[in-house]
Amino acid sequence: MLEVTRYRPMMIILSILAIACLLITTPAISESEKNTYKIGGIFAVTGPASFLGDPEKKSMEMVVDQINASGGIDGHMLEAVIYDTEGDPGKANLLATKLINKDNVIAIIGPSTTPTTLAVMPIIQRIKIPFISCAAGNKIVAPINPWVFKTAQSDILAVAAIYENLKSKKIKKISIISVNNAFGESGKEQLLSQAKNFGLTVAKSETYGAKDTDMTAQLTKIRKDNPEAIVCWGTNPGPAVLAKNMQQLDLNIPLFQSHGVASPKFIELAGSAAEGIMLPTGKILVASLLSDSDPQKEMLTAYISEYKNKYKSSVSGFGGYAYDAANILAAALKNSEGDKEKIREALENTEGYVGVSGIFNFSKTDHNGLSPEAFVMVKIKDGKWELLK
Repeated sequence: MLEVTRYRPMMIILSILAIACLLITTPAISESEKNTYKIGGIFAVTGPASFLGDPEKKSMEMVVDQINASGGIDGHMLEAVIYDTEGDPGKANLLATKLINKDNVIAIIGPSTTPTTLAVMPIIQRIKIPFISCAAGNKIVAPINPWVFKTAQSDILAVAAIYENLKSKKIKKISIISVNNAFGESGKEQLLSQAKNFGLTVAKSETYGAKDTDMTAQLTKIRKDNPEAIVCWGTNPGPAVLAKNMQQLDLNIPLFQSHGVASPKFIELAGSAAEGIMLPTGKILVASLLSDSDPQKEMLTAYISEYKNKYKSSVSGFGGYAYDAANILAAALKNSEGDKEKIREALENTEGYVGVSGIFNFSKTDHNGLSPEAFVMVKIKDGKWELLK
């Protein structure tokens, strides 16, 4: 009995030390879990716009994996929570709400299209969460919403690139045809408003539905005005349908497309009708043709190599939108401790970021941050992209 009593104080001390160790180590584990930065992604992974959303999803995941493999951001790991909008504005709205209210993300990348982005923006404005769209429509960033940014080149710059090319060819009279959704309306607005600045007359302006499978009626009307060129504004599959219809009608005049079809998918859909079509695009489609002095070439080459090695498939500028968004967001997360306002301020002060889509310089008055140099004009020749000088 005396022996037990003699060692009881020591047993008590050891118990206290063991409990103290548990108290010290347990919070460190929960703190680590709590401080994982959860980033939301909403892309059209399936459906008609999957040629946009699938590479965007993969590119975002690739960036997150790379960052985590190198130790995260300020010691915080990233977790990508990604949902498929199927290109549906209503679903995009619901999924954005889910990311914010259920998943507790601190920023969102996507969606893939202009209509889905515009559907989500009221939520972003109300909740105040950093948001980087991968869609092109200028209405996304005009007027400026403090929380909304985008990485896709704007239709303002795309139209200017096309019109510069038309001017160099001394073309004066054109007709346009645009898809009747937010992307098409934004492009049509720019096509009409910029025409006079380049000495162009728009003889006819037609529209088509996103699910239309034949546009011969619109082309028949356009043909009557004898335009010197046609500019189509939309995303797949509509522009490919138009190209095929022009081929069927033997309408042999230059056809220009928007940057919304700048991917191998368009050539696949249009087939032989793609031959000779011209369009503005980010430099990724012609990266190997760029001069070694081009400031984007190193970034483009790295992205193309990483993507092909990881996914065993070809790249497009669309995946580059998400790649740029994820990397720009990662830079903004540094020293933020996950504070949304600090992230937003860092995004707005992004300068000189050399990306896949161009060189970004955001500001309080510019939440796209790209210059005309973000675009080059290309022509489809023998099923491949040819860089136009």
